[in-house]
Amino acid sequence: MFNFIIRRIWQMVPTMFGVMLLVFVLFNWVGGDPTYILAGKRLTPEVMANIRAQLGLDLSLPQQFWLFVKQVATFDFGTSWSTQQSVTATLASRIGPSLTLTGTLLVFELLTALPIAIAVAYYRGTLTDRMVTLICTVAMSVSSLAYIIVGQYLLAFKLDWFPVMGWDDDSLLCSLLIYVPLPLILGMLVSLAPNVRFYRSFVVEELSHDYVRTARAKGLSEKTVLFKHVLRNALIPVVTAVMMSLPFLVLGSMLLERFFGIPGMGNELLMAVDKSDFPVIKAITVTIAGAAMVFNLLADIIYKWIDPRVQLK
Repeated sequence: MFNFIIRRIWQMVPTMFGVMLLVFVLFNWVGGDPTYILAGKRLTPEVMANIRAQLGLDLSLPQQFWLFVKQVATFDFGTSWSTQQSVTATLASRIGPSLTLTGTLLVFELLTALPIAIAVAYYRGTLTDRMVTLICTVAMSVSSLAYIIVGQYLLAFKLDWFPVMGWDDDSLLCSLLIYVPLPLILGMLVSLAPNVRFYRSFVVEELSHDYVRTARAKGLSEKTVLFKHVLRNALIPVVTAVMMSLPFLVLGSMLLERFFGIPGMGNELLMAVDKSDFPVIKAITVTIAGAAMVFNLLADIIYKWIDPRVQLK
């Protein structure tokens, strides 16, 4: 296991280098010259030369790329073009709200969708199974934007059960109790249906295997068969889905953060795109790429813990 972890960490180095090279090429060759964005109406040769010197754009491309590599290695992504504040400090202040919202949402999704999927899969083919599948299909057909707009209008504006929007920067606990519940409910409505269908398919597949019939023939109880054998094997694709969604906990739910005024990473990214704030966009892109590789490694380790027979390569 130790050798596997070391080997995978070494494999992350060229992968991250490739991500940085791709991001650098996209933003420097395709993204255009940011000098025109920052100069605005003061577009004089002196102002442009000054801005290019401050951003390091007067350096050669290899020197600019090496500067970007050092920024990633030191987690110092320079200054935001729109706010003139440190990108690293700005993003650090945005991670808390994003994790508060999306972390809570992920826990509630898993604790709700997985038991429903197991129950529905166990009674597959029955009226209950068909009704739940139909409800999930209809729910998945509705746009997430519709859930957010209608839910915010009815539950917050008309009924006044929740605040329409807001966030307490001084207390995450206060925000969790006051401002998170409505986005959490709407996020659950959006994600519960696809997760139930996704998890159900794997449980149904495991229930059809020969080892289930063998376990029942040996006289094992249905509870033992379902939770000790079936669920254990079905957890591997579930773990894959959960671990692949973890990097986006950092990014947050962009629509929910935008509509409810939550100052998270998703909202920050949308504002950065709107203002062509390339340093912020590059920092978030590299952060998500790094988080994806780390959680991919953790997923493989969890596979081995769930089923020691899994061969790690």
